[in-house]
Amino acid sequence: MYELRRERYADIWEVEALFDLCFAPGREALSSYRLRDGVAPVADLSLVARDPHGILAGAVRYWPVRVGDAPALLLGPIAVHPTRQGEGLGGLLIEESLGRAADWDRVMLVGDAPYYSRFGFRRLDGVEMPPPTNPDRVLGREIVSGSWKDVTGLVRRWSA
Repeated sequence: MYELRRERYADIWEVEALFDLCFAPGREALSSYRLRDGVAPVADLSLVARDPHGILAGAVRYWPVRVGDAPALLLGPIAVHPTRQGEGLGGLLIEESLGRAADWDRVMLVGDAPYYSRFGFRRLDGVEMPPPTNPDRVLGREIVSGSWKDVTGLVRRWSA
């Protein structure tokens, strides 16, 4: 059993350490991180999962971006501690956080389609992440039905 709650200021460095553990060195050099520079994550959707002993088991963050002129959520990073992987915690974090995203129409991410398709994510044609990003890994999910229709263009920082 996990306690899922909003990430707090006191969680930041522990969450960053989890991301460092779960992702390759240089993760912050990825193009998705350029979209996050100087932009605060969406606090209501950025969650942590702690076990009954208070130990951080997983975390997810979301960032506002623009696709062309349309607002969207960028899901990621999401990580589950290696000792907790395979328990369904990643899926729980995704579904819980998306269930809280009622103020948004659409969400996107860069990831593996076979994993994320089970949460309703599909390849986004015409949506361009800054290079270098494999277009086959640019995935989206509608929060509001039809919200990705006619949304195309370059993904830009929220403040841009």
